[in-house]
Amino acid sequence: MTDEPLQHPASVALSATVPYTEWFATHTWQRPVWTPEELLRHKGNRTVSVVLPALDEQETVAGVVAAVTPWCGSLVDELVVLDSGSTDETAARAARAGARVVRREEVLGELEPLPGKGEALWRSLAATSGDFLVFLDADLVDPDPAFVPALLGPLFTDDQVHLVKGFYRRPLRLETHEEDTGGGRVTELLARPVLHALRPELAGIVQPLGGEYALRRDFAEAVPFAVGYGVEIGLLLDAHSRYGLSGIAQVNLGVRKHRHRTLLELGITARQILGTALARVGHGVDPVSFPQFVQLGGEWLAEHTEIELAERPPMASLRAGMPRSTP
Repeated sequence: MTDEPLQHPASVALSATVPYTEWFATHTWQRPVWTPEELLRHKGNRTVSVVLPALDEQETVAGVVAAVTPWCGSLVDELVVLDSGSTDETAARAARAGARVVRREEVLGELEPLPGKGEALWRSLAATSGDFLVFLDADLVDPDPAFVPALLGPLFTDDQVHLVKGFYRRPLRLETHEEDTGGGRVTELLARPVLHALRPELAGIVQPLGGEYALRRDFAEAVPFAVGYGVEIGLLLDAHSRYGLSGIAQVNLGVRKHRHRTLLELGITARQILGTALARVGHGVDPVSFPQFVQLGGEWLAEHTEIELAERPPMASLRAGMPRSTP
């Protein structure tokens, strides 16, 4: 993060004919600097929950928790690691670092857990109570403590904003060195082109799939959650459908580092994301068997992966018959 004065509207010059021009100029913070005192004043008596969905992230989860704990008791009222079935030391290390660890089976226990990041985020709504929610990925390397206040700034200062996306530069770590850019391959090759095709107004979102974002609880509980990696694009499209561009903002978080996946893994992720995006424009979301081809003994053979495209219903729809459970 930078200590330079806040510059807003954004200084990027865009053609007036581009659908997102005006929004980008008024809802993008290139240098999101709010003082703690200013944010606390705007926060008032409202509360904030920070949630880290985690699955086997023992090497990084404590560092992400440590980046949030300086704000606990002031900007942040609760810090929860929602463990999605880890078999390593993720839960223990998160607890030692100061987070409250909630296992997915401990929330809405009458519902059998489904695999996926979105499932963990959806269950976190029932495990937390904050008026605002901040989601941070648990696999971040060297996360900046400034992530949380930066994401909360637009929510605290603009009542029309319901979703704040973080954007950043993503280095690509290779076997022998680190490239300055090159991460975010699914974002640039799939997500942003799909948004440009389906919702041109959203083409100004720099990181539509980023796992660092903040939202109001009333919005989060009013919409469905894709159970897999489609959760971010689903929330973005739903925010746009409900509130228009004025309901979305984005802030520059500087640099984001995390582990990178293989192309085969990214292919599965991309298929989930595409399924969720298409569902928002009227296509079905039935599970599919997705073929990928690998070489074995000089021959190309298909390996099939079942792609989970299920969605959980809006949490608000469960409120009447299912009280919130907070371990």
